Amino acid sequence: MSLGRLTQQAKQCLEKRSQLSVLNAFVPATTSNESILRNSQISDERQAKGQPLSAIDGQLIAIKDNICTSNEPTTCASAFLHGFRSPFPATVIEKLKASGAIIAGKTNLDEFGMGSHTLNSIHGPVKSFWSTSAGERTIGGSSGGSALAVGTQQCYAALGTDTGGSVRLPAAWTGTVGFKPSYGLVSRWGVVAYANSLDTVGIITRSVEAAKQVYDQVKGHDPKDPTSISPPSRSRIQNHLQSRPKPQPLRIGVPVEYLVSELHPSIHAAWSRALKSLQQRGHSIHHVSLPVTKSALSAYYVLAPAEASSNLAKYDGVRYGNKAPQPPSAPSSSCSTSRGKNVLFSITRYQNFGPEVRRRILLGSYTLSSTAINNYFLRAQKVRRLVQNDLNRVFALSHPLLPQSSSSVELQNEGNKKSGVDVIISPTSLNFPPLISELKEEYERDPARQFHEDFYTVPASLAGLPAVSVPLPGEEGGKKWEKVGLQVMGQYGDDELVLDVAREMEGLGK
Repeated sequence: MSLGRLTQQAKQCLEKRSQLSVLNAFVPATTSNESILRNSQISDERQAKGQPLSAIDGQLIAIKDNICTSNEPTTCASAFLHGFRSPFPATVIEKLKASGAIIAGKTNLDEFGMGSHTLNSIHGPVKSFWSTSAGERTIGGSSGGSALAVGTQQCYAALGTDTGGSVRLPAAWTGTVGFKPSYGLVSRWGVVAYANSLDTVGIITRSVEAAKQVYDQVKGHDPKDPTSISPPSRSRIQNHLQSRPKPQPLRIGVPVEYLVSELHPSIHAAWSRALKSLQQRGHSIHHVSLPVTKSALSAYYVLAPAEASSNLAKYDGVRYGNKAPQPPSAPSSSCSTSRGKNVLFSITRYQNFGPEVRRRILLGSYTLSSTAINNYFLRAQKVRRLVQNDLNRVFALSHPLLPQSSSSVELQNEGNKKSGVDVIISPTSLNFPPLISELKEEYERDPARQFHEDFYTVPASLAGLPAVSVPLPGEEGGKKWEKVGLQVMGQYGDDELVLDVAREMEGLGK
């Protein structure tokens, strides 16, 4: 009996996974191959009858291991959740299954999504398939497992979570497409929270069209998620978008603050070539100013750890999470002090949280303390609002959910319609993926060094805007890992335009 097209594709993906298991993209105890092939055959039968459930019926979708599934453990790559099985699946999982998609398994990540290189995992680091004789290169993070699985054709697409660039950065470093929708358009119900006001379920694929196919299935209001945009607000966004003429040709914004000395020359060259090609197609390039951009990264790394410290407070081994089996052999200054050595949750949290998570909990707890909240947390919130204001000012389309009642705001928006831009195009990262050995040396000298790669991705996260990383060729004759990720960012709710522009840019590299 000959295998159907979808079953053949599934079999090829599973063979790839077996061959590349050393790269550690998937966590242990994922979905069985027999179950995947059986579901593929069922999808083939629907296809043969001309009754597919959706455009992704029968396609294998990998799931980042901080998104709850009912049939596989959800560990968040942490000892605290080792062996944990959620009693319910996340809403995005239910939507994928309703569309006929097949869950390919759970992918590796930085513990609780905290990291930019997928090295902080109880399952071990994710290894890059672009490693050279010089050594292994980082894959990016925290959704590195999802990006690697897609980039090596172990699945059709993958879901990740993007808090400050955790989908877009690994996509840029694996030559894949990484899409972060507008905040609140995709449900977060069933996603283990890192920072509630920033977390967004993102999509990683090998083409923009595939990203749109998955996005069309997972978006929508979810009454279980308090951060999900309500149906009336979604209608308001849609009406706002329909009230403007289709932007053609495009006005493309290039922030002058993004031209920094730390940007790798080859990435700068690829960015310039892409802008020139778009200009040759009739679009216009306009320099814009986002003066608060240089403060965005600092604000993000105050706000995100603050929210994380609150979200992770429940992990104590009593109410939630695994209990530490025995006292750690840790330095007396860490948790074995006379006041802390007999405290159950102190020992448990020290043993079960990795160093990076502990570092961010400490940072977040400090910035929320009574002595520091005014100088750090509240100031970071003000910077976040200024970042949002900067971006709203440069876009031709006004924010669809902000009030437009005052005459001054109306006059400003009227001016933006004439001089504003439709999208902003920038690099996704400052550099190509570094060697893990070099990264560890830098990290020992300066732990904050790893945060620098989020320079281009954090503003969209702070403002809740849609953004997508698209792979384009680097230097001519360059190695495959030198594919450059360029980011397209649009106004809130303008996700379709962002994907349309990404699709056009995708064609530049063919």
